Amino acid sequence: MTGGPRRFLRALSRRPAPLLLAAMAAVELARLILARQPVDAVLLALLVAAGFMVARENDEAASADGARETEAESFARILRGLSRSVSPDAIVAAIVEELGAGTGADHVSVVRRRPDSRHLEAVLSPTRAGAPASRTYLPLSTLEDPAVEAAAVEMSILGAQGRRYAAVPIEPDFDGDPDLVPLGLALPRPALAAVGSRDGGGFRGAIVADAVPPAPARRPTGTGHAAPIRAGAEQRIADRIADRLRDEYGLRNVVAAPLRVDGRVEGAIVLSRRTREPWTPRARRLLTAAAFETSAALSRLYTLRDAETRAATDALTGLPNRRYFDEYLGLLARRRRADDRVGVLMIDIDRFKRLNDTYGHAVGDHVLREVAQAIAGAVREGDVPARFGGEEFVVLLRNPGSRVAIEVGERVRRAVADLDLRRFGVAKVSVSVGVAVADQPETELDEVIDEADRALYRAKQGGRDRVVAA
Repeated sequence: MTGGPRRFLRALSRRPAPLLLAAMAAVELARLILARQPVDAVLLALLVAAGFMVARENDEAASADGARETEAESFARILRGLSRSVSPDAIVAAIVEELGAGTGADHVSVVRRRPDSRHLEAVLSPTRAGAPASRTYLPLSTLEDPAVEAAAVEMSILGAQGRRYAAVPIEPDFDGDPDLVPLGLALPRPALAAVGSRDGGGFRGAIVADAVPPAPARRPTGTGHAAPIRAGAEQRIADRIADRLRDEYGLRNVVAAPLRVDGRVEGAIVLSRRTREPWTPRARRLLTAAAFETSAALSRLYTLRDAETRAATDALTGLPNRRYFDEYLGLLARRRRADDRVGVLMIDIDRFKRLNDTYGHAVGDHVLREVAQAIAGAVREGDVPARFGGEEFVVLLRNPGSRVAIEVGERVRRAVADLDLRRFGVAKVSVSVGVAVADQPETELDEVIDEADRALYRAKQGGRDRVVAA
């Protein structure tokens, strides 16, 4: 079979309806020319109209297929970017360009709470090339469900009027944590009159005068009580974040999807643009998918960093452990400059074995924690304290002179001596401190530690509770 018929058959298999209609129209045209019957003209017109309709439907289907293909490609590029991201900032950068291009947004904002942070960081990134990003901060209270806040305000107002809610027990949510649902609101029972109700804004219920909550073990069923306030909480929080950004930057048209880390809403992705036309279903799908995958990427990253932090932290005292200290020393040795000075404090709790034998290991652990916190509070901001092992601690001093190193050691000794341990039944504890400073860059850091350790031994031999320099 030659190439022409083969191509014809392939085209026929892909789009048979237009080709069949065209063939029928050709037949009718031939009959009209030969027979000149009016009915043939009518049939020809109908076939031509049908052909136009089928061709239009095929074009729309092809356009939809192309849009779906483009959407899938955008999402695949977002996933590839996320898989290569090794930091939260890289994760944000990975989604901004593709999400902007795939949704028609003028700006993509990523709002998230950094671990151990007291605020939300919002990064607003223009989608046009070369435009700088803008950064602002929102209070952590932005992550609270506005419906719960509204319920609390309502309760306060009605409480001041001498009325109260009739609360019903709440079943655990999908995480199994009942504490995440702060309140359920009972509808009026037959013997009590409703004095107020509210429907809208995310919660529904009624206030009853002098109501008595039902027993926790017997939850009402059916239509006798309201749905939990938690329903829709995640999207309400995301919308609240979007509203805050709209007020902050004067944005016009926004849409948001929540970011979840470890089962909690920790931020949102917000799209914005200047025009008022509604966001297409495709843009919303891409935003939702990007938020889901970004949440997973941030969760994996935070989990990894948590594990790394736990591996480098002494579980009892909260200070860096010996492993972290050794790794830090190795890094410092490689990057040490010729004019860098390094000092070391070796610190040991005096007569700690006797304390353990007298009061028990539980009290000994409390004392270790208190001493660790005293050391951490006494050293300078750039110094690195760590638990070296047992009752022994070490502090790496950055760029100290000999006088400064001894002064820091004395501050540590006084901070420990001033501890009030009477709640543990212990009167006082003291520490001995050995100090060594490397003035020359060629001095090995291990040698400095050995010198500080020998100075510590002399402090012990000299009567304890003192600072001795190498």
